[in-house]
Amino acid sequence: MFKLITIDIDGTLLNSYGEVSNRNKEAIQKAIDKNINVVLTSGRMPKAILPIANEINSDKYLISGNGATIYDIQKKEIIYNNYMTKKKVLEIIDICEKNSMFYNIYTNNAILTKSLNYNILFYNNENKKNPEDKKIKINVIENLYDYINKYQGEDFLKFTICDSDKMIFKSIINKLKTIRGIDVLEVAHMSKKIIKHGTDDFEISYFYTEITNENVNKWTAIEKLIKILNITKEEVIAIGDNINDKEMVENAGIGIVTGNSSPIMKNIADIVVATNDESGVAEAIDKYIH
Repeated sequence: MFKLITIDIDGTLLNSYGEVSNRNKEAIQKAIDKNINVVLTSGRMPKAILPIANEINSDKYLISGNGATIYDIQKKEIIYNNYMTKKKVLEIIDICEKNSMFYNIYTNNAILTKSLNYNILFYNNENKKNPEDKKIKINVIENLYDYINKYQGEDFLKFTICDSDKMIFKSIINKLKTIRGIDVLEVAHMSKKIIKHGTDDFEISYFYTEITNENVNKWTAIEKLIKILNITKEEVIAIGDNINDKEMVENAGIGIVTGNSSPIMKNIADIVVATNDESGVAEAIDKYIH
């Protein structure tokens, strides 16, 4: 008997247009009606996950920043965190600036960036079509080093670093790996997102990595959550698509990936379901929740 389903958002629950299909909603509701906890696990910050959680009636917990935090939806508070230190953030900014890399920093409430490009271009486009409660707060800041130096908070979830040139991107990854106390996500394939303008579709493609504090991943946060829920890992279904889902797919009772996943993830998973554009999440839930 499964008691917890953890679902990645981008590339898994959402289709290429950033929408949750009706079929996925119906399958998730079926699980919730059977008193199974459905928890979204994402690289996004809590505020950017909450509207999607509300849309699928997931009202208990969410995991953000690739496992940097667990947010209690009903209490409206973070009950676990593993943030990056300001010192590490400034160190990474310095490397990015010296190598002319595009980067952005995620906090609990906003994405901090120097310009609208790559992943931020996609989120900015989402904001245009979304109501106020679904908008992702994007702060465009000219001098991020100075801004972070004066920043009063400690809620640094992660960095995202992007580039369209594979050789340049690999070079910066090697430099980032020299920094101690952080985890650099190994993403081998390009990210592809679709922006819709009227009747036309425009694809954004780029290589990217995500940087978190050491030992931050979705499974580490799920382990904390299963202790709170008093369940075992064998009672967990994890559904994802990308390398930041690796640990949760490997360690859950059943690890599932969607058909649009990389070959690495398909080899790790217990089963592969339909793509995110074909309601793969619904297929996964229907297979195990009766």
